[in-house]
Amino acid sequence: MKNINVQYTYTKKRLQFGKQCNFTNCQKVEVDIKPHIGYTNNYIHIDPVTQGTQCSKIYSVHKVNTNTATFKDNGMYHSEGGWPKDLNAKDTEQTVRYKRKIEKDELYIHTMLQLLPPMEQYILQNNACNIYEQYFSYMEPISLVQRAHSRTVNVYRDILPIKRQITHLSWSPDQGNRFAASYCNTEKAINDSSESYIWDVENPNTPCIILKPFCPILTLEYNPKDSNILISGLLTGQVACWDIRKGSEPNETSLVEFSHKDFCNEVLWINSKTGTEFFSASKDGQIMWWDIRKLQMPTETLVINLYKPDDQNIDNATGISALQFESSMGTRFMCGLENGIVISGNRKGKTPSEKLATRFKTQYGSVISLERNPTFVKNFLTVGDWTARIWSEDCKESCIAWTPGHRDFLMGGAWSVTRFSVLFLIKMDGTLDVWDLLIQQDSPVLSVKVCDEVLTYIKPHEQGQLAAIANKKGTTFLLEFSEALTTNKKNDKLLFTAFLDRETRREKVIEAKNREQRLKMKSIRNTNIDIEYSKIDEKDSRCPNLNVNNLILTHCEEEYENAIKDELEKEEAKNNEIIE
Repeated sequence: MKNINVQYTYTKKRLQFGKQCNFTNCQKVEVDIKPHIGYTNNYIHIDPVTQGTQCSKIYSVHKVNTNTATFKDNGMYHSEGGWPKDLNAKDTEQTVRYKRKIEKDELYIHTMLQLLPPMEQYILQNNACNIYEQYFSYMEPISLVQRAHSRTVNVYRDILPIKRQITHLSWSPDQGNRFAASYCNTEKAINDSSESYIWDVENPNTPCIILKPFCPILTLEYNPKDSNILISGLLTGQVACWDIRKGSEPNETSLVEFSHKDFCNEVLWINSKTGTEFFSASKDGQIMWWDIRKLQMPTETLVINLYKPDDQNIDNATGISALQFESSMGTRFMCGLENGIVISGNRKGKTPSEKLATRFKTQYGSVISLERNPTFVKNFLTVGDWTARIWSEDCKESCIAWTPGHRDFLMGGAWSVTRFSVLFLIKMDGTLDVWDLLIQQDSPVLSVKVCDEVLTYIKPHEQGQLAAIANKKGTTFLLEFSEALTTNKKNDKLLFTAFLDRETRREKVIEAKNREQRLKMKSIRNTNIDIEYSKIDEKDSRCPNLNVNNLILTHCEEEYENAIKDELEKEEAKNNEIIE
């Protein structure tokens, strides 16, 4: 039998072993002295026992406080100076009497001499500038002056190989995603093609819609309330209405016998409840009002006869080259004539003379472009010959601003839709000039060479950043302008209003002086003629049939000779002074 060793290990934590044994080599004798039983009665047992110990010194609490300073606020109400309460500051007599009373006081001068030095010191302190203070923190930060520039976005070329002139452009009212262009060679008696196009801005390769009339289109306008309806003026003098939902041919056309006798070069929509009324103009001198619901004949016709407005004979009419209508002015309209005159008319007039009441002699040649400022409708722009002029309806004899004479003939112009001080001018050499009248009035702020061909028409986009420019070879350029030419700053409207008012007042003063001078010269001329009459009558009483024209001519020759003599004497006096 084998022996089995059974082992069991006890585990215990160190803290349960008791005090640790420390063994040293020093000799130590430990004695265990038991307490004496007799001393037990001398002790008092207290349970529990609390004992406090303080090693630092004990100090007492001390509190000290200063005396309270009492302040009293005294104010005075300054409505207009420091007047007493019993004095009415609005009464002039009382205030003057009170001032005299104070100034007569003996201590007044002495007191003022004492108060002036500290007051002057405080004023100088207030005028001192703190270089770290934000003096203009309440104002909005103004962006840096941006350089005016432009870039060509797209180019839209005629898909036909024949080079045809673009005569008109019109943006669609649905945010301007499309524009209509009319193609027509007015110089040729027979046009090779009569097609016109509607282009999509994003697709310059092919037109989205091709319009196929029976004769070429001179002008084409979108309906401002419906982007599917257009009106056009044809080469035959007729007007046509288009609905692009129904096809590429005109929906309805006016009758030839009731249409214009010459090219219909201007059509514009007018305000109406139905949105179906428009009017047209031609070089035959007629303005016709139409309704697309009954397009066979016009609803009203007006012949532009400058010499006898009430005589509505078309043989005496003056050709119309430009037409304008502002939707915010109701029945008011304007037309530019081939002789340079602009007529501001009102359709509500009962007679033709009342409808053609106001005239402006604007250009020396035909008025090519006529457009009101979209913000300041009293001011309008005319373009013709070699200059562009800005007019005000308050000044009829002269314009309030004009551009210097250009070397190349101007072909058109237009206001910017968004920035009211900017206008665009196109020239025969293919250059586009952008003028900002708030920046400079003697030269354009931007001049862009668009192409080498003659530019024929410009139409800015309703949002202001884009503008479509057409040339004589059937190409349309879409240009984008910088923010400096499209947005208005905070004070631009006030500055441009002040500019227009200032120039208008100046022209009124000049007009009044010229009118007075003309009356004065007329009276002097009449007086001199009467004197000559009396001399001749005394010399020869046998001249009953005296030729007045010869007398006036003689008087003018004498005035001319006297003026030349005066100039020669002035030049001789100047030369003598230089020699001395």
